[in-house]
Amino acid sequence: MALWSNEYHQEMSNSAYEFNQSIVIDIRLFDADLRGSMAHAQMLGKQHIIEPDEAKQLVAELSSMREEYANQTLQIDLNEEDIHSFIEAELTRRLGDIGKKIHTGRSRNDQVATAMKIYALDEVEWMIDALEKVMLAFTDEAQEHLETIMPSYTHLQRAQPITYGHYLMAYVEMFHRDYGRIKDAAKRIKETMPLGAGALATTTFPLDRSYTTELLGFSNYSNNSLDAVSDRDYSLELLSAFSILSMHLSRYSEEVIIWTSQEFKFLSLKDTFSTGSSIMPQKKNADIHELFRGKSGRVFGDLMGVLTVMKGIPLAYNKDIQEEKERLFDAIDTVKMMLSLLPSMIDETIANKEVMYKAASTGFINATDCADYLTAKGLPFRDAYQVTGNIIQYCEETNQTLETLSLAEYKEEHALFEEDIYDAIDLTACVKRRQVDGGPAPEKVQEHIDKIRSLLI
Repeated sequence: MALWSNEYHQEMSNSAYEFNQSIVIDIRLFDADLRGSMAHAQMLGKQHIIEPDEAKQLVAELSSMREEYANQTLQIDLNEEDIHSFIEAELTRRLGDIGKKIHTGRSRNDQVATAMKIYALDEVEWMIDALEKVMLAFTDEAQEHLETIMPSYTHLQRAQPITYGHYLMAYVEMFHRDYGRIKDAAKRIKETMPLGAGALATTTFPLDRSYTTELLGFSNYSNNSLDAVSDRDYSLELLSAFSILSMHLSRYSEEVIIWTSQEFKFLSLKDTFSTGSSIMPQKKNADIHELFRGKSGRVFGDLMGVLTVMKGIPLAYNKDIQEEKERLFDAIDTVKMMLSLLPSMIDETIANKEVMYKAASTGFINATDCADYLTAKGLPFRDAYQVTGNIIQYCEETNQTLETLSLAEYKEEHALFEEDIYDAIDLTACVKRRQVDGGPAPEKVQEHIDKIRSLLI
């Protein structure tokens, strides 16, 4: 029999009950709900809403259930409506009438909202730690490639010379913003502890919500009971942060997919993170990266799903909100899987330095440095830009590069050219001279690496 069944409201049909059930989905909230229930029981005893000894028995039994669940010795009845109903039923089975008192002064609405927030905070803590490991893995790889020259791109066209280390640190910046967003979301989750809001209008019992808030490690309790039981902003905020993070993971994966192709060969994947073909023996596919790219769309869908569920719900709680759980759980599982794999993936990705350098040697990606050379000698940049464009046109007509042109050919375009033009357009020199903060010069990339490590270690 469901907890809410009585003589006024008889049980629903079996098919409707099964449709209404969520225990298979929300079973993962078991530990979070037990912690919320323990805090609630302690508060009930402190306030003498129930006898202090009864509160102690409730807390002791809830604690035993936590241990049994952790040890996999607790049998959960999957016929219950949800995990919250199971906990109350199990307490009643163990403690009789005392077990029935756990629900004094609370509703499943504030109970579920609290358990969801406790669970989300646990998962966020894991993700914060995982993102730190990801960023450190990328900084370790960047450290190895401070002087590995490669072309950068705009519009997927070769642009200017940078280093592979500088490229990797661009993703560290993205991940660091993700890190900040998730930490910010966790801070806001802690600002609104729902327990005590009841179904939507609190209760006539003298609850001490400050005490419950302290026991659960929140910074404050929710200030409006209607909002407390119907708020899923924290879920939307986390899903938004996860979606942006997944987008960054997808962008990185897309580039690895492109750069491991035979057309680029900038990178090679070890067999640990690639697959073969069932028919073509020569194939090595970046399937794991392709899954990263695909799963980002799944996380986006989870965000859109919850937004769609929430957009038309009147205050306060409505059963539609049950759908939010599965979407948040799915996004958490998906992002956790990707974050757990990424440090090893970057470690198993090989940069083909010679291929990168050769690519940087074509496409006139040192053309801006040629123009800057003339500008440094006093020629207005726009004129220097035009002169350099003329030189590139001449190079293409004569099948040459900026490095192979003779000084006489340079001087035909402008008298300011001297022998030092060859130093100015040397790819390594081009990168090393970019000493502006945030630039690709090895010293500046090293500063960036050191700054990130100081924030994380």
